[in-house]
Amino acid sequence: EMMPGPMALAPLGYYGYPPPFPVIRRQSMAERQITWRQLGADALATTLSALYGKLLVVMGTAFPMAEVISTYIPPSFYEVYYLYLYIGSMFFLLYMYTMLLKDKRQRRKEEEAQIKSSKAEKEESISDSGEESDRESGETTVETASSQIYRPARRGSLPASIPKQYHYGSFYLRMGAVAFGIGSMIYSGLEFGQYFELETNTKCHNVMLALTPATRMAFIFIQMYFIFLNNEQMKVYKHKLAARFGLMHMIGTNLSVWLNVLVQETKHEILTFYNPENNSLRISHRMAYKNNVLGFPSPEHHLPEEVHTHHIVARGLKGPHRIYECRRTNVLGTLVQDASPFLFPCTIEYSLICAAILYVMWKSISKLPPANAGGKLKSEFAYKRSPHHYSVDCARAHKGLFLGILLLVLTIISLILFFVLISRSELAGMAVIEVNICELTLYGMTTLATIFGMWQVRQLKFDGSRNLQLDNILLIGAQTGMYIYSMFTIIGGQFTIEKNTILVLITALASLLQTTFQTIFVLDASRRSCVTPEQIRRKPGREIVTFLLVTNLAMWLINTLEKSRADSHPIQLHFYGLWAWTIITHVSMPLAIFYRFHSTVCLCEIWKRAYKIKPTYM
Repeated sequence: EMMPGPMALAPLGYYGYPPPFPVIRRQSMAERQITWRQLGADALATTLSALYGKLLVVMGTAFPMAEVISTYIPPSFYEVYYLYLYIGSMFFLLYMYTMLLKDKRQRRKEEEAQIKSSKAEKEESISDSGEESDRESGETTVETASSQIYRPARRGSLPASIPKQYHYGSFYLRMGAVAFGIGSMIYSGLEFGQYFELETNTKCHNVMLALTPATRMAFIFIQMYFIFLNNEQMKVYKHKLAARFGLMHMIGTNLSVWLNVLVQETKHEILTFYNPENNSLRISHRMAYKNNVLGFPSPEHHLPEEVHTHHIVARGLKGPHRIYECRRTNVLGTLVQDASPFLFPCTIEYSLICAAILYVMWKSISKLPPANAGGKLKSEFAYKRSPHHYSVDCARAHKGLFLGILLLVLTIISLILFFVLISRSELAGMAVIEVNICELTLYGMTTLATIFGMWQVRQLKFDGSRNLQLDNILLIGAQTGMYIYSMFTIIGGQFTIEKNTILVLITALASLLQTTFQTIFVLDASRRSCVTPEQIRRKPGREIVTFLLVTNLAMWLINTLEKSRADSHPIQLHFYGLWAWTIITHVSMPLAIFYRFHSTVCLCEIWKRAYKIKPTYM
């Protein structure tokens, strides 16, 4: 409902034609009560859908963890729950898509009818004469002017969604979602293929082990299409109840996939340290050479057997033998095992992007206007359509770009060196030192760059009203992973300082500082824009943004290739023990990897938007 205000008093609207509701009538009590009832029902639906989503996530946490911890639950007992999640989400997406097609058909019919009626009106106005005809033709011209203004917006996308166009993720973010989705589908495909190599007589042979990855693959693909299509908005505001529960079901599904993959990968990683002969988990079983890294006791010291055996086995895995039966064996199994450190973060990152985009959509359902309020919006936002051509202006970005490329090349060389050195037992300590020096250089230079960048961009115009909810959720959520990892590394480094681990400690502190400064810089710069011709010519801070863009790519490489392996950090592995450190890395590392990726997305947006004057971006 329109409130009485300046709009009601103005004789003409924004574009010079009468406002849609010039006369304002006070609502009767009965009408007000109907409105209140609707608002109450809306709020109840929102609360119930949120509770439903929370329940799905809690079940998604409890089921996989219970399955690993307890010996009473048969393997893959809870796969039915995941089938329900995937199939439910696919049904919802199918329903929304059919509704979209139906609405499109209806809209086409309406447009055709409108064209016919306007033609008839024109013919009438030509045949009529006198004052009346003048007045009528005046009205029709105003109407046709308004329809000309909003018609393109109507054809391109849903009118009501135009003001929300940027809030559901930038083009880069959605491209990232597609890339991670592909990685996630490969991971599911390999799991599906693995089923056919399982021995038929074991407890692990279960049809669900083939069915779940196959449906997950289909779900990922369909959801990827939905996320990419979401500029069309799928008309979610027309079917509010279905949309609320459907979107919450999908958010629950994505978070449950994340938790399930995390638990399964941690289990498989730990099983690679399991020795079936004496029923023990040993660090030395998989990496005997790493015991003498940086002054840790080596096998030559003839310490008793118990020192190398992991002592928390009795309390943790009750029956490693039973889980060991389901380990990854044979050709595809070992392939999955080798590829999983690179592929499973893809699944987690994909789930994270999708869950955040869907959450922002779910939150904005109540804010979207009802279907009949389209007219006003159509005309107002007609000119705010996104341009379909992309021009790239690389002015004032060359120094930052080439300095960043230099650091990227040095990082790649250092990573190659790390993998060569760590494969030889006597040089493993050297490998750890070398990669830490590389990281320290990167963190030091990028921290200085962000501080300098903050000082440079503060002269630009700050627009506090720009809504960046999605980017904020993703950036701050992913930063948690960086904090968790750095904190545990700092604690581990601090208590083993006498074993010359000072370098590891300094690197972790530098990483903590770097992510803090970078997050502040990105959140600040994404709300800034050039206003004066002088600023557009000088482009303050653009070199820094370019430099950070490339160096974040380098840090992303380090996190993906080196950090996601629990055994590439012997100091922390010995300090925390096998179980704890594997769980810490598997929880925090995918988030840290995603933080680097999403930083590049946000920096891309800053690079593109802050230094242009275009009506679309203002």
